[in-house]
Amino acid sequence: MQSNAIAYRAFFVVPPEVQLLDLAGPAHLLYEANLYGANIEAHYLSMNTSNAEVSCTGLSLGNLSPYNSFQLNANDLLFIPGLEGHLFAEVGYAAKNQDFLNWLKNQKENGARICAVCTGAYILGFAGLFDDKKCTTHWKYMDDFQNRFPKSKLLTDRLIVKDGTIYSSAGVSSGIDLALFVLEELYGPVFATKIAKAVVIYFRRTESDPQLSVFLQYRNHLDNRIHQVQDYLAHHLAKKVKMETLADLVHMSPRNLTRLFKKVTGLTVGAYLEKLRVERALQLLSDGSKVSAAANACGLKSSNQLRYLLRKHTDTLPSEL
Repeated sequence: MQSNAIAYRAFFVVPPEVQLLDLAGPAHLLYEANLYGANIEAHYLSMNTSNAEVSCTGLSLGNLSPYNSFQLNANDLLFIPGLEGHLFAEVGYAAKNQDFLNWLKNQKENGARICAVCTGAYILGFAGLFDDKKCTTHWKYMDDFQNRFPKSKLLTDRLIVKDGTIYSSAGVSSGIDLALFVLEELYGPVFATKIAKAVVIYFRRTESDPQLSVFLQYRNHLDNRIHQVQDYLAHHLAKKVKMETLADLVHMSPRNLTRLFKKVTGLTVGAYLEKLRVERALQLLSDGSKVSAAANACGLKSSNQLRYLLRKHTDTLPSEL
């Protein structure tokens, strides 16, 4: 069970015609986190004074609190899920919701983490929160978003983007990844991994955060074939894996796999495998394994080969070496 003295609050804005998975995905992840010992209190907010909204699927959502009932702080999370495109495409949308947008800007100034899921990025854009900030949104809206918010630094090839206390994610299901990302920041990668396993999903993460485990890094891309190869490598570190085997796994030629893997991860397959082995070896050594056993578990020929890789990839060697 997680032990953490800090109590957090998570606020979920429910706009009209909300995309249900944008809302329910992150909300359920935080619910699961509480089952594992986190301390996160959930609140559901209306963008106006109504206590109910209707989702894009026609499902009614009630017991909502007016957004202006709360002032947030640095221990608070604020999720803005996506909504149907015809709403934010209306002329005068920002003016119609100016009071809410002003409130949203105030919460940013108060230090709250603000997380846009999918087209929820439009709401942050109208509030000016993406001015000179990196962000992303659903692929279908990239051109329109950039035209509407030219001051934003829109990234078209990222699943999750963090810039300060402002977060955004690329599409509907990526809200789940975003929630895991935030849980990792709050409670650490081991805890976040437990939650991912509980809901039977895998991690896809941004490689820009140096504190992330290498098992979570280099996963911030949308190519499921490469995710499959990465999963296979992580689960077969003790074996010598041929490129032909990996290529057959995803029905590609070895040449195409080599090219695509480097394109989407920024690393060669060999370099990625080295990083996996180094991190796994460090974990084993810290748990008391002998150098020879750690080397064998990581598919290395000798203790000397492990020592070489550790010198290559780490600043200091463990005392065991």
